[in-house]
Amino acid sequence: MKYLIIVLMSIFAISAHAQEKKNKNAKHEVEVKGNCEMCKKRIEKSSYGVKGVKSADWNVDSKQLSLIIDERKTSVEEVENAIAKAGHDTKDVKATEENYSNLHGCCRYDRE
Repeated sequence: MKYLIIVLMSIFAISAHAQEKKNKNAKHEVEVKGNCEMCKKRIEKSSYGVKGVKSADWNVDSKQLSLIIDERKTSVEEVENAIAKAGHDTKDVKATEENYSNLHGCCRYDRE
């Protein structure tokens, strides 16, 4: 019985140690809909508004947002939610119709 308890405790300790570690400087790419330099400024500003975002650079041509985040403080999903509140769709999070309609005319992209 004593050995069984020791074995179970060892298994628990090993599995607890194997938990996913949060990365301090995790790099991510996120597709974000937009058209112009005003979109770039808005997307990057909304990204930086999320605590834990260290770098945010949106490419107008490729529509890709390059992020470096501290995963101990935030997640890609939280950043995508902030971008959607600013009116821009991502692959996983869509802006509300109200937020989208608040965009400047040249910033209104084709929605899927």
